[in-house]
Amino acid sequence: MDEDLLKNADMQKIGEEGEKIYAEIKSKYEPQHNGRFLAIETESKDVYLADSTVEAIQMAKKDHPDKVFYVVKIGFDSVETLANYFL
Repeated sequence: MDEDLLKNADMQKIGEEGEKIYAEIKSKYEPQHNGRFLAIETESKDVYLADSTVEAIQMAKKDHPDKVFYVVKIGFDSVETLANYFL
């Protein structure tokens, strides 16, 4: 099921919309939540704050089981976050 969601999702659109939403709300989360994660459902703009990506996505899936989420590590830019995953 999750594989089908990823295959059918417009990842570029989710990324672009997620970045816009995060830019609008990041002052609510930085710096007090730096290092934590937000999962953002880009159509509803619902946001889920957690200590890990897995936890944030699990929380988001409870409300949006058939969606793909934009996930950001608070206080880090996306390039830095991606680099940390591959180290």
